[in-house]
Amino acid sequence: MLDIRRQSAEVRVGIVGTGFIGRIHARAARQAGARLVGVAGADLANATEGAEALGAEKAFESVTELITSGLIDVLHVCTPNHLHAPIALEAMDAGLAVICEKPLATEASTARLMAQRAKETGVSAAVPFVYRFHPMVREARERLTALGRVSLIQGSYLQDWLLESTDDNWRVDPKQGGPGRTIGDIGSHWFDLVEFVTGDRIAKLCAQTSVVVPQRMGGGPVLTEDLATVQFATASGALGSVAVSQVAAGRKNRLFLEVSAASGSLAFDQENPEQLWLGGRGGSEALVRDPLSLSEAARRYSPLPAGHPQGFHDCFDAFVADAYASLSGDAREGLPTFEDGARAALLTDAALRSAQEGGWVEC
Repeated sequence: MLDIRRQSAEVRVGIVGTGFIGRIHARAARQAGARLVGVAGADLANATEGAEALGAEKAFESVTELITSGLIDVLHVCTPNHLHAPIALEAMDAGLAVICEKPLATEASTARLMAQRAKETGVSAAVPFVYRFHPMVREARERLTALGRVSLIQGSYLQDWLLESTDDNWRVDPKQGGPGRTIGDIGSHWFDLVEFVTGDRIAKLCAQTSVVVPQRMGGGPVLTEDLATVQFATASGALGSVAVSQVAAGRKNRLFLEVSAASGSLAFDQENPEQLWLGGRGGSEALVRDPLSLSEAARRYSPLPAGHPQGFHDCFDAFVADAYASLSGDAREGLPTFEDGARAALLTDAALRSAQEGGWVEC
């Protein structure tokens, strides 16, 4: 097994992929005090442009050149989905820590292989399921333990960025995005959040998918789902349902989760992340994020005083900081690893099989 203990406090970072999410990763790396050494893109011109935009020291002609340079400790993989596995596997085999965007792979079996390789090599390997890092999500997780048996889990993840036929993206192409677009892209976040908050596993599910926009400007029929609904049951016996859509007009990034338990309920809305709804038979309330009143688990991720809103950037910054901490053996509770990425891929695969075969699938 490789020794991943660092000899200095400096974390040297490389990024593959120069789009929107690559910029988010670069910002979080800088916030964590890391040194952004290099960027690799589709070609040297793309990498040069990306290095300038991301504030990296150097552009690399290829991913392999970046991986084998000896100049980085961590590789952030921010490419289209079909490239995640080969790049991450090459990086882990070279002894690098990896932060790889979700979905971890376009097939569950490949994601499982990636998780196994991370275990075999001993490198730190994390997936940015960053909604775990909202303070009120951590608060929900803590409070749920005192509410008794969970009976019902419900929610949605709704967007509208692919609503029109003129909207197009590489994610629509199954060769690049994989066979499960909406489920794999945003449903994976919701599934991860459910299992993280409840501590329970989805045991079986039944899914339906739909293509609402049959043809887009890229040409050819659309082969990946615009929306899906999923019913499920957990290992403890709770029932649940979720709707995920990338064609829900007016919804920009609305991840919503509500959990009902024996002595109370709670709900989290990602577009209103400063509050946690708490429901009870005798009354309900909106708990506002305030480090002075939160649990220790939530307070850790609540650096700003009440009334100073935290958001997506704060979550991503906290995730990357925890991922870098793991390089020196500081394994912080709740860091989403390749095991979690493989789990999400398995659930995506199960939902697609259910929709195709028309029945319940064991997870």
